[in-house]
Order: sequence, then C-alpha cells, then structure tokens
Amino acid sequence: MLVHSRKGKWATWALFLALFLPLFALPLLVIVVASFSTNWSGAFPSGPTAEHYGAAVRGESLQALTTSLLTAVAASLLALTVGSWAALAAATLKKRGRRALDALFVLPVAVPSVVVGLAILVAFSKPPMLLNGTRWIVILAHTVLVSAFAYQSVAAAIIRLDPMYEQAAASLGARPSYVLWRVRLPLLLPSLNAAAGLCFALSMGELSATMMLYPPDWMPLPVLIFTATDRGSLFTGSAVAVVLMATTLLVLLAVSRIRTKASYR
Repeated sequence: MLVHSRKGKWATWALFLALFLPLFALPLLVIVVASFSTNWSGAFPSGPTAEHYGAAVRGESLQALTTSLLTAVAASLLALTVGSWAALAAATLKKRGRRALDALFVLPVAVPSVVVGLAILVAFSKPPMLLNGTRWIVILAHTVLVSAFAYQSVAAAIIRLDPMYEQAAASLGARPSYVLWRVRLPLLLPSLNAAAGLCFALSMGELSATMMLYPPDWMPLPVLIFTATDRGSLFTGSAVAVVLMATTLLVLLAVSRIRTKASYR
C-alpha cells in the first residue's frame, strides 16, 4: 500500500469500508436476502424459502442461463480475436493511425449501448446480411460492445512488453510469424486471459442492446430477470440474479487460475 503509517492504513481501510459497504456490498446482500423471501412489507423480509431457486435453475431460467453462457463465450472469443489482432496491428502504425484505430474501438462504448443495438438492428435487417431474428445478431452486438475492452487490455500490455525478447529471436533468424506465435503471444497470455474474463463478465450482464435484438428462442438471462421483475416477480427475479452472479464469478475464478498459471510462464 502507498500508506505506510498504522493510523493511515486504518483510516484508508475505514474509508474503503464506508464506501464499499453501502455502495456495493449492501445492494448485493439485499438481492441475496430477497431471493430467500416470500414477502417484504416491513424493514426486514419474511417468509424464508428456497423455492425461488428451484425455478431459477430449471425450465426457462436454465435455458436462458445456457443462452447467456453461449453468447458470452462466443462474444468473448470473437472480441479477443479481433481486439488482439487490432492491437498488434496498431503497434506497427504511426501515431495518427494508432489514434484512429483507438477511436474506432472506443466508439461503441462511448455511446449508449441502446444506440449500438439500434445501429446493428438497422444494419442487419436487410439482405445481403440478414441477421435480424437470429441468435447471431445478439452475439454480434455483444462482440461489438466488448471488443473495446479486449483491444485496450492487449494494447496496454503490448506497450509494456520488453522488445529485447523479440529482437533476440529475430537476430537468431526467427521469422516474423514464429516471433509472433512463440514469443509475443506467450508473453501476452496473462493479458489475453484478463481481457477474456472482462469480456465474458460484461457480456453476461449486457441488457440494453440485447432487449432490442433478441429473438424469442434466444433470450439471455438478464432479459429474463428484467421481464420477471417487470411482471412483479421480484423474489424470483432476485434468485435468478443470484444464479447469474454466481455463474459469472465461477467462470471468472476459473479464468483467474489460468491467468495465474500463465503469469508464472
């Protein structure tokens, strides 16, 4: 920590807890408590039950969870591929070209996601690329929205790379493709894993653009949570939200273990 004195550390932790508990921990705790309740008319909930989780892990909820996982995995892989390729290409460009590429990838997150959804809906509702009404338009929208984070993560890691390793490999006669696959990408592996985890988490929680694009047979879990709470099923929606949070955290923990092993390499 940057604070070395005992009093300063205690003050820093106190400030952190004062901000973290009411702004982050308490709302999540309320959702967890609501997921085990049947009524909440006073200061505290009543009627403890676990029946909401029965509905949250089967039927329509299970199908929506599977849809979210498939969408997030596909969007993360596509975003990581496109963002990494663009970051590697940007490293070879001059300053003006790099700025133009940065602006291109940042644009989808600089505007509201509902605007991105509308743009994709208009662009892919007519031939020759007719994607409206299919699952692919949802995956495409998620890819566009999370590609900026993959690009920025990999681009920042490329800047920190020591060029000595690549220069040593090139001086020994290694071809550029060999240097890329056997030197540069292995060094970028921790950052690639971190970018993949970030893209996955953002895709799992995406709602605004998805609401405009999803077909009836491809409903992600955030949409189901929204429709459940909109119909007044607050407690069931809370249980589904807890399932969404738990699933995302489990995947991120698995990705963090891969990233830790990659860092040791």
